[in-house]
Amino acid sequence: MIAAATILTQLFLSCAALLGLYVLQRVLVARDAWDPINRRFLFGVRITMVLFAGRVLMIVTGLEAFRILVLFSAAVIPLAVLILTEGLLRRHAPPVIKWVIAGGALVFATLSLWYSDSIDPLRLFAQLGFQILGFVLPGWLVISRDRASLTAGENAMVVRLGLSLILFIPLAAGDFLLLYIDLPIQFSALGVLILCWLAIGLGRPHQGHRATLMTLGLMIAAAVGVGGMIAVFTGLGRNEALLTIAMIMTTLFLVAVLNDARALRQEEQSLGLLRYLATAETEDPMTFLRALQTHPLVEGAVVVSADSLAGLQPEVLTQIFDAAPVLRRAEPPALGPVADDHISYLFERYAATHVMRATDAEGVLVALNMPSLATSPAAELELQVVQRMAMLIARQHEGKND
Repeated sequence: MIAAATILTQLFLSCAALLGLYVLQRVLVARDAWDPINRRFLFGVRITMVLFAGRVLMIVTGLEAFRILVLFSAAVIPLAVLILTEGLLRRHAPPVIKWVIAGGALVFATLSLWYSDSIDPLRLFAQLGFQILGFVLPGWLVISRDRASLTAGENAMVVRLGLSLILFIPLAAGDFLLLYIDLPIQFSALGVLILCWLAIGLGRPHQGHRATLMTLGLMIAAAVGVGGMIAVFTGLGRNEALLTIAMIMTTLFLVAVLNDARALRQEEQSLGLLRYLATAETEDPMTFLRALQTHPLVEGAVVVSADSLAGLQPEVLTQIFDAAPVLRRAEPPALGPVADDHISYLFERYAATHVMRATDAEGVLVALNMPSLATSPAAELELQVVQRMAMLIARQHEGKND
């Protein structure tokens, strides 16, 4: 039973790491697959995907031949880390470091073709030393970098990825020493998922380093705490407790990776009103407003002409929209009973949550329905920007016609 649990947990961790790397690859490709940093990063991501694919195939098929994929990828990963580090720092590593990493990668990639364990543990210990060296040397380049030569964004990227490598070193070492330190499974998949989560978070700069580190610490503490309580309540042994904690932690970080990637994709693909403003190619106010009606965020917006407002007092409307160019049903201005009647009429007549003034001369309004539950503060701000833009276009158009 325990043996089956160990195998299933190892399979779950490897599949989770493979999925996390695939998601990260999609994020990098969607951003810019030909960006110099992304090209280097994609090389490392794909090499690591080969490693975990090899592990999955070994477990599923029981064929030791797939160990070649694992050993080959492990040999090339330090080279991928160095290539990425050079790109991040925008400078070449000293030649001696290049020769050591490239030479070691070549030697151990060749040795990977001997997939049986007849030359182990000597090969494993040698490759472990190479792996540690392959992480320490790029780490030294990161620590000794000239921070002034990099932008704030570049420094943030270096710190985040450097942090993930620091966490990855002991986990990778545990993979090599699995049998010698009595670990039930290989835990490097957790380090890979943390790397994916931190890398995807770089696309959301509003999440600062402190918040990211706090979230990371909370997730690890939560997994350890819940796994520990389950172990105590059910009387699990050391290995069973480690399996439980690994499963919980893997699930937490996989969900975080998928959630952050989805949020990032929504932000990137969102057809926000600001995007509409940036791409609008008209100087005619009515054309601008009619195009607004088909926009996903305010689909169904109604352009209210001056003729439709004939039953209302122009001076009262002017007073209302001078006080609130974007009129919100939730926060109408307090301008007296007559203005209150006009405001209520506008909202009820057009089943609107927002009414905004679009032009001065023609008295054109735009009424739209944006339920508060589905409206973000950013959308409210974008709507105000659209109103200002519509007014400016109308004034410019009127100036040309004078």
